[in-house]
Amino acid sequence: MKKEIIVYSVSDSLGGTSQRLLSAVTAQYPDLIFNNSYRFPFVSQEEELLDILKDAVKDDALVISTLVNGKLAALARDFSQTHHLAYLDLMYPFFQLIEQKTGTSPIEVPGTLHRLDSEYFNKISAIEFAVKYDDGKAPQGFLEADLILLGVSRTSKTPLSIFLANKGYRVANLPLIPQVPLPQTLDKVGKKRIIGLICEPEKLAKIRSNRLHSLGLTNSTSYTDLEKIYQELDYSKEVFKKYQAHVINITDKSIEETAFLIEDYMKKLK
Repeated sequence: MKKEIIVYSVSDSLGGTSQRLLSAVTAQYPDLIFNNSYRFPFVSQEEELLDILKDAVKDDALVISTLVNGKLAALARDFSQTHHLAYLDLMYPFFQLIEQKTGTSPIEVPGTLHRLDSEYFNKISAIEFAVKYDDGKAPQGFLEADLILLGVSRTSKTPLSIFLANKGYRVANLPLIPQVPLPQTLDKVGKKRIIGLICEPEKLAKIRSNRLHSLGLTNSTSYTDLEKIYQELDYSKEVFKKYQAHVINITDKSIEETAFLIEDYMKKLK
């Protein structure tokens, strides 16, 4: 039977930082159960914080804190030390290092990271753009896009579009199908904005087979036929050459790795 660890997340904002850390750590302990149903965002009062910490002691919990309010954070640290509570402060040690190095103190304003500034609205706009111009739905969007992703089916065009949209890029994508004519709009797009995605045929066949399996469909179709896949990829290479696309091989690359390569390429264009 797996051992369970109760985890309390305490924050004077949303608490997203502790959630991301916990997700990363959890992946390293497959034999443990991390019960993080105890989440306390927007903690702003000392009494409220003390009640949470007292409950954590009773539950023998591990507490992850992203409190930026110095007074509350100090209270939590003192309480945890006195009551031998497993307590991790994600903010204070970093604040200390910066203050020691620069003499500058944090502004201690919760939720600063999530303020609705222009960058936030640009990101939302980019995500809406990616959804609207996904899978070649409306080729006229190519003219407004920062990037156009081209590739045969299952070369990660959609997840890449959304990932890059979260970084503020307006991305459209188009599936390359030999029997389907390319939209004329593509001829009007600046060549440096076109990214071609390629994948090794055997790997692509496996990805497509897994996709069909997840849908409860048979694998014996032209969609997963290796010879057909070779033909599709040869066609995509012809298209990339025609439009002078910057080509990236996504085989064995994560979405994050491919996005990094695309961003790096875009930065070099500036």
